[in-house]
Amino acid sequence: MLKLITVPVRWLLRVILALVILFEEWGWEPLQRAMAALGRLPVFRHLEALLRRLPPYAALAVFCLPYLALLPVKLLALWLIGIGRAGLGVAVIVLAKLIGTAILARLFALTQPALTRLAWFARWYGRWTVWKQALLHWVRTSAVWRTARAWKWRLRRLFRRGETGKTPGPSQ
Repeated sequence: MLKLITVPVRWLLRVILALVILFEEWGWEPLQRAMAALGRLPVFRHLEALLRRLPPYAALAVFCLPYLALLPVKLLALWLIGIGRAGLGVAVIVLAKLIGTAILARLFALTQPALTRLAWFARWYGRWTVWKQALLHWVRTSAVWRTARAWKWRLRRLFRRGETGKTPGPSQ
């Protein structure tokens, strides 16, 4: 009986975690590149140089700052939802998530060398990476993912045909 309950719960948890990780994967690289472009401005260039030179535990503290800084924003979003402004609250959460992911991605790129000098961080980061890759493999080999990708490619082909006004040939 217990297995009848735990299997669907584990599957649901896996799907929810996969969606969160896919969101992070989707946004991590493009947002990190956008922040790197911002980092080329003189004022940020000096700040980034300082962040690269941080010792491991200072880098860890800086890496955790976005989580702490976004907590009041998330509380504001919950308050907005609580007073009946659900759309605005959700918009604040989504915007905070995008900005937080962008900052976190850039901070990680800058502090990863220092962070991986911490033995415990390197060990857990290695485990996290293996686990995340296995979860992403599970998602990407699922029928739902393959079907969604097929639809995406069909829509792209249709969109390209509409742009050019002609049907693409086999070489296109």
